Amino acid sequence: MEETLPPCPECSCEYTYEMGALLVCPECAHEWNPADSGQAEESAERVVKDAVGNVLADGDTVTVVKDLKVKGSPSGIKAGTKVKGIRLIDPVDGHDIDCKVPGIGAMQLKSGVVKKA
Repeated sequence: MEETLPPCPECSCEYTYEMGALLVCPECAHEWNPADSGQAEESAERVVKDAVGNVLADGDTVTVVKDLKVKGSPSGIKAGTKVKGIRLIDPVDGHDIDCKVPGIGAMQLKSGVVKKA
């Protein structure tokens, strides 16, 4: 009598296992509640909006709408700086955009401080 567990919703690994009430993926370490599997698909398609309400997508070009201080940089990021090829990520401390800012380098931004170009 073998029970088949669903594959990982993050990486589609077939070797998931149970740990208490959660299912765990050994390849990507993703943990999820099998009872919430329908809701997990909805949250994967979350909508990220910029400062004026436009929907953002991977690869968009955005403009910074206000001056931002950056640790280690004497000037920071000035309002009007264009950032090309953004990538949307799961929020980390409110930062949901991963990008490379010209003159600064790779960093994460909050969607509330950018406007779609």
